[in-house]
Amino acid sequence: MPTLERDLQHVLAHTHGVWDEFSGASIFITGGTGFFGKWLLESFIAANQRHRLNARAVVLTRDATHGISSNPAISFHTGDIRSFEFPEGSFSHVIHAATPSTGPAEMLDTIIQGTRRVLDFARCCSAKKLLFCSSGAVYGRQPPTLDRVPEDYNGAPDCLDPRSAYGEGKRAAELLCAAYERDHGIQVKIARCFAFLGPHLPLDAHFAAGNFLRDAMSGQPICIQGDGTPYRSYLYTADLMIWLWTILAKGEAGRAYNVGSEVAINIASLATTMVDVLAPGTPIQVMGAPVPGRLPERYVPCTARARSELKLEQYIDLADAIRRTADWYRQPSE
Repeated sequence: MPTLERDLQHVLAHTHGVWDEFSGASIFITGGTGFFGKWLLESFIAANQRHRLNARAVVLTRDATHGISSNPAISFHTGDIRSFEFPEGSFSHVIHAATPSTGPAEMLDTIIQGTRRVLDFARCCSAKKLLFCSSGAVYGRQPPTLDRVPEDYNGAPDCLDPRSAYGEGKRAAELLCAAYERDHGIQVKIARCFAFLGPHLPLDAHFAAGNFLRDAMSGQPICIQGDGTPYRSYLYTADLMIWLWTILAKGEAGRAYNVGSEVAINIASLATTMVDVLAPGTPIQVMGAPVPGRLPERYVPCTARARSELKLEQYIDLADAIRRTADWYRQPSE
């Protein structure tokens, strides 16, 4: 069975009771042509067909060359996230998943102004629920002594470091969401997303998992630019979709939920796992050396809130996620 078909069956098998929410729904999605967005559309199409929802989705895009297979339930609306003209008609749900990849100043402006524009649209079209895809970056640097960061951790990015533009932007956007919920009654659910692995993940960007996967599949040595000690965790994208749709449908309004895996792995071990699964014997080069006495950096969520309140869990482990992602890239017809 093709990887994508198997993954979509997995999503549907673990979202019982979620899709009734979207019967006859009209959903507006930003970021629908990105990593998250492609999965949102594919899972929506699968659920729409399986459950005969008679739902539709309108996707905001800057480029009509979107690369998503056509489906009568999907239409595209061209515009900039900061200034798009509102599409006509009413919408029951909004998913704001757009993520800019520009310089710090423009990134900050795009996140904040784009979120305000989306919230204004949700208010105008009387949407009853909005999902904002935020980030674990809102917590700033996770203390190395904190194994997993919970939603009530009050850390913050360094506001004098331009590299904090993404995290600071998401923090400000979350505050806007809270203000619009209080003032206009929009039920906003916030998903603080961490690190992920799966089909559509760019293999030539700044994601270590994507770069390692690319090199392992091609038989090239894996090069770790740092010392290999930072800890991350990776949730497979089919599981991610289960979490996001469930949070939108059943999450508590005005509440943030960490989204990710709790299974921590350091970058060097991630590279080793990639090699073991895909290309045993492939060399791994670690360019840096650990600083004696310094604890490793961490970026790992505590997901107790999502697990206890929404009964969400990780179904697909890292090794299987690597296999599935590699299989998908080897099946270009998908």
